Amino acid sequence: MTLILDTAEEVIPRPTAPQTIEESGLSLDLILQLVLKTLHFAGELSGTELGRRLGLSYAVIAPAIELLKVQQQVQIVGGGIVGGASYRYRITDSGRTRAALFLESSHYVGVAPVPLPQYLRYMETFRAAVPRSASQDRVRQAFSHLVISDRVLDQLGPAINAGHSMFVYGPPGNGKTVISQAIRRMLDGHIAIPHALEVEGSIIRLFDPVNHEPISGGDNDATSLTTLGAEDRRWVTCRRPMVMVGGELTLGALELSYSPTTGFYQAPVQAVANGGVLVIDDFGRQHCSPRDLLNRWIVPLESRVDFLTLQTGQKFELPFMTLIVFATNIRPAELVDEAFLRRIQYKIFAESPTVEDFLRIFDGCCRELGVTAEPGVARQLLQEYYRPRKIALRGCHPRDLIRQVLSLASYLNRPAHVTIDLLEAACDSYFVDDREEPAVYA
Repeated sequence: MTLILDTAEEVIPRPTAPQTIEESGLSLDLILQLVLKTLHFAGELSGTELGRRLGLSYAVIAPAIELLKVQQQVQIVGGGIVGGASYRYRITDSGRTRAALFLESSHYVGVAPVPLPQYLRYMETFRAAVPRSASQDRVRQAFSHLVISDRVLDQLGPAINAGHSMFVYGPPGNGKTVISQAIRRMLDGHIAIPHALEVEGSIIRLFDPVNHEPISGGDNDATSLTTLGAEDRRWVTCRRPMVMVGGELTLGALELSYSPTTGFYQAPVQAVANGGVLVIDDFGRQHCSPRDLLNRWIVPLESRVDFLTLQTGQKFELPFMTLIVFATNIRPAELVDEAFLRRIQYKIFAESPTVEDFLRIFDGCCRELGVTAEPGVARQLLQEYYRPRKIALRGCHPRDLIRQVLSLASYLNRPAHVTIDLLEAACDSYFVDDREEPAVYA
């Protein structure tokens, strides 16, 4: 493993390609299984292409190929004269029979996994190397697209630098989810994520194409599999992840998910988010209770180590290097007790906008949506509609109301221009009128 500079001139650890089986940390038997299963589906591949599919250099997979040749389960059918990497290998009938037996226990085919000890060493190096650079100026720049008070920004900065956990709470519609998503802008550097992990002979798929964003170019796109010091292609260099879960979250999503059909595991959401941000949106509205959720994480939140269990009952530890953001419109004290609140170290109140904030948000939404508005129409709305009805200001109102105005204008065949009559009509359909309708008698 080496430390190199990325394009942002930040020190980022990246694993280097192994040159031998011993350096790969994998057993000869596991590599042999992956080679045979890959050839079972491909039929015929060159040594170089076979290594590329497994993310390993030919030198690492050569002993497995030689053993399969001796056992007459793989044969050479052509190729160049520059060595085993250029030969073309074809699986035999007896090889297909053996590959089918391997597939009965595990359908995992693809890039070779990374052994757990190598992943643990990498994450420790990453923890030490990743910068904590959420300065006051950078926080204001990262959140410049939002209208947020300096008080809130000055609470967010230290919480991001701590990389621990935080509550972002407050009335609905004040941007808690948007604030949580914007935190990712403050996470410097990239992270290498294994396609899969190998733990006690079991394979856990870790890379998630939905939540992990690979960095294009660089060593990830390299075609050479024999260059000393090249990047280990069992890892994918990605932006630091942001995983968002909401009301669908269950306790099962926090544990390893084993599929008897495929014979391998899927990593839990907190492992997928390692090195980045995990946002629990609408916390308190999940299928599992807040108490059960935090009981599951009470130790990891403090020790920064998570414990997972294989089907065999074997327990192992995994780093819990995730900045967890609990976004909720329920008061934290109503969700959890004091002991849990102590472990969630930062509590940030997403306050409602002031009148001037509301007007700034309104103007910004008009620019973003590309519409014009009558001068002073937003202030007039507050005076003539909000104030008499005692409607509390919310950060989401300008965006939602302008969109409703656009829909109404289209319906009425009017230009996309915000007027007070269209705004009030939008308000009539947007807000709930709780006033009791007077009885009318004939």
